[in-house]
Order: sequence, then C-alpha cells, then structure tokens
Amino acid sequence: MRQEQEPVRAGQDVQWRRCGACGAFVYGKRLDRNLKVCPECQFHFRISPDTRIRQLADPDSFRPLPADYEPRDLLAFSDSKPYPDRLRDARARTGRNDALVAGELTIEGHGLVVAAVDFSFMGGSMGAVVGEGIAAAARHALARRLPLLLIAASGGARMQEGAVSLMQMAKTAQWVAALREAGLPVVNLNTDPTFGGVSASFAMLGDVILAEPGSLIGFAGPQVIRNTIREELPPGFQSAEFLLEHGMIDAVVPRENQREHLARLLSLFGPSVPELPEPGGAEPLTEPLPALRGARETVALARNTGRPTAADYIGYVFDAFMPLRGDRVCADDQALLGGIARLGGQSVVVLGHQKGHDTAELVRSNFGMPNPEGYRKALRLMRLAERFGLPVVALVDTPGAFPGIGAEERGQSLAIAECILELSRIRVPVVSVVTGEGGSGGALALGVADTVLMLQNAYYSVISPEGCSTILFGTAEHAGRTADALRLTASDLLRLGVVDAIVPEPPDSAHSAPHPTALNVKTALVRALTPLLELPGDRLVELRRERYDRFGHPEHQPVVDWEDHDDH
Repeated sequence: MRQEQEPVRAGQDVQWRRCGACGAFVYGKRLDRNLKVCPECQFHFRISPDTRIRQLADPDSFRPLPADYEPRDLLAFSDSKPYPDRLRDARARTGRNDALVAGELTIEGHGLVVAAVDFSFMGGSMGAVVGEGIAAAARHALARRLPLLLIAASGGARMQEGAVSLMQMAKTAQWVAALREAGLPVVNLNTDPTFGGVSASFAMLGDVILAEPGSLIGFAGPQVIRNTIREELPPGFQSAEFLLEHGMIDAVVPRENQREHLARLLSLFGPSVPELPEPGGAEPLTEPLPALRGARETVALARNTGRPTAADYIGYVFDAFMPLRGDRVCADDQALLGGIARLGGQSVVVLGHQKGHDTAELVRSNFGMPNPEGYRKALRLMRLAERFGLPVVALVDTPGAFPGIGAEERGQSLAIAECILELSRIRVPVVSVVTGEGGSGGALALGVADTVLMLQNAYYSVISPEGCSTILFGTAEHAGRTADALRLTASDLLRLGVVDAIVPEPPDSAHSAPHPTALNVKTALVRALTPLLELPGDRLVELRRERYDRFGHPEHQPVVDWEDHDDH
C-alpha cells in the first residue's frame, strides 16, 4: 500500500522527503526538479492540482474558472467533528474553497479545459461543489468547443453531504455524455488514489483513460474488500498496471511523459487537413493478376512469419500513432491492435490483427487469434471513430477468432457479430486491407468496409483449407485441393467482387521487402480514402449496404468461367 511521508527537516532551511516506497531520503529541490518522482525507485508522490497544472500547461496559459461557490452543510452532519469545522480546517490547509481546480490552458499550443481534484482537501471527496465544478468545466468546454481533461485524486463521494453527494455521480456523468454527443474529446488522468463515487462516474468515462504509475484505482477500497470477502488480494491489485492488464485503461504514463503524451493525443484529436499525402508506392490493381502461384503456395506465403505485421504497417504507413488499449470490461487482447494515427494530415482510427515474427511475439499475440476482448476493444474504437468523425483503417491478418472454451464463455460470436454490425452502420469511411490471412468471421469482423483491398499474396476465405479438407474428407491431407476449390486468392476474390483492388507485392513476396510493400499499402489507402472523405455519412452507409446486398442477389451474381483462369 502507498504511504505518503511528511517532509523531514534537517537544520533550518534544508527540506528532505522520505520516499513512501523505497524509504530513501530525497533532497526537496532535487525532488522538485524530478517532478515529485523519487529518483531512486520512480515512486510518484502526490502533488497538488496547482503543481500538476504548472507541469502540464504552457507557461502563463492557465486561466482559472470562477471558484466562488462554497459547500454547505445541508444535513447538519457531525461525527467526531461537525462538517463546517472540517471544511474550515481544509480551507485553512489548502487555501481553496473546495477540492477542485478548473480552468482553460494550452499544452504545446493545443487548447483544452482542465478540472483537477485536490486530494489534500478532505481526501478529494466529491460533494456538490466538486460536482458543479466539473459540470461547469464541461459546459465551458462545450461552449468553447475544446477537449476536457479530468484529473482525479479522490477517496470517492463526500459522506458529509449524503445523497446530494451521490447525485453528483449522475451530474458529472451526464456532462461527459453531453461532450460525447457533441464530438468533443474527454481524457481522464487518474492518479493515486481514485476510488468510490469518483471512479464510478467521471473518472472512468473518458474517451481515453490514462493513469500514473502505481496509482490505486478502483470502486471499493482494498480494506473494504478484505473485510467484505475475507480474502487476501492478489499482488498489485487495483494498481494502474493491474487495470491496464485487465483492459480498463489505455495507458500508464509516467509523470515526465504526461505533457508530451497529452500533446500528441490532442494533436491526433485535432482538426485534420483534408489533403492526403501523395502516394509513393505502386498503384493498386483493379484487374486480376496472372496466376504465378497455386492457391496453397499463396496460403503459405500469407502465413510466413517474416511477413509484415499490423504493428509493422502502422510504423511504416502512418506519421503518428497513439495506441489505445482494453475493452473496458475484462482485458487488453494483444492479438488486436488499435489506436489513433495520422495519414498525412488526416487522423484515422487504425485497427489490426497482430501476429509476430518469433515464438515469443506469436505467443503473446495468441498467433493473431483474438478473444472476445479483442473484438470488444475494436468495437469501442469503431464507436470512438464515429464520435469524432475519423475514418477507420482495418488491417486484416488472422487465422480466425480464437476457438477456446473461455472465448465461448465470454461471448465470442456476439463480439464478432457486434463488430460486423457496427462497421455496417458507422457514418465514417472504412477501408479494410487483407494483409495476410483472412480467416472466416474473425477476419470479417474488421473486413466490412466501403473499400476492401487485398495484398497480392494474401488469402481470404470462409474457412481454412485444412479445416475445409478435414470436414469434407476427414483429413487435412487434401488442403491443397480445397485451397484451389475455395477460390481464396486475391485475383479470385477480385473476380467475385469481394475485394476492390489488389495491392502489389515484391516478386519474392512481402516478407522479402516489408518497407516497399508498406509503401504500396499506403498508396492504396490514399487512393481509397480520397473519394470517400467527400461523401456524407448517410451516403457511406447507404453505399455500404448496397455493396453487401449484392452478394447472393440474383441480379448481381458475377459470372466467372473458372476454367479460363485455372492455369496454375
């Protein structure tokens, strides 16, 4: 458990602080230079909202909002001390009316509104003044069309204000909702501690949720949990790192990196430049290629572990990328990457199945087979894309969704179905690129798009050749035959109208030259996105619906003489 130590004075004018984690004594001025982070063990000391705002804001940019509303003792509450006396003591100690500081500032030139809770004022508890202050900050952000940064450090709702305090949870949540509906970003920065009615309202509702290292964040405090369930808590329970692992937050950001991290995030959420970059790779092909390889050889190339992964393409294709993590329910599935990126001047949401180049990476990413948590993360980011009017770019490369017992228990089918449904209805451009394996519904969960591109040596199929062979022949030995029969190559699918264009690969396939391949992908994305950006949302949805209505419709069935194309 974290322990904050009071200053220890050596002599008249030298202040030292004892670290609550490692026990080291740190000279006060050195600690200040290190942003109140222990230089020995990186323990983050609690800091006041004023200090934090100075660390984050551009010099002289902070303009406070009015803070003249004072708390009232509506209940005539008294425990060991009357509530008015507690308020008087807190005011004397902190010099403020209540536990909130709010105002407008800039971070590297990006304007935003901030509301920060002060833990030193009655444990940062949220009463009517804090709730109203956060609502006022949200109203100001709405009026000024600015993002809102909410910084929490709180033990929860303020008991001394009873049900009035409880109502602040609804009040703050509804103002976060208003900003969502207006398409304005809300970012949470949760610090130590963030609990109770604060964590169960505005502190966990942001579009992006960040936390400081080691911060304790949860609903019920550890002691309450121990006393209720009579069990020992696991190591690291309710820490920021624990929440990241369990999909509840997007990132744990050390204090020294918070200003830069927020600036990058604000930049990606900021206005996009309408023009996309000039393409620099080979143009996508809209006519089938001559068959240079058999279907089974194509499948083998699509599975090659040297082939670029989603992370590789993100690094090569986009100018900036901010990963967002977690499904906000259970876990962060590393088989599915997601985040906000820049393609030239255009911000986009990127989703991608992630594999790896070696055994460790493949195991960590579950060989590119997402669990429901991965698809629910994707679903969360699809909705974020629509909220902020950002196009979606999806990179498809999976053998299929993970077919495990736990995945079934946690609703794998529903998670995939919800992604397919969401992509069919979102009012922003969607471009999907099959970069390697396009395995069944697990691939289609990222594959419903306005434009579908496919790399030359990728494949896309209702089932793997081995699975098809096993079902039809009772053995996987006929996988080559079923690969041919499934018509799963890029040229085959272009003929069927399943894909719109083929992205060329080097003669020896993508794994031989990842960077040129990625430039070809970038070119194809620019070509696909440019006309889509000009269409209104309703028209995008209409055209997307027409696209998928064609498959199986008697009047739109493609007629292909496969014998003319079976020259491999």
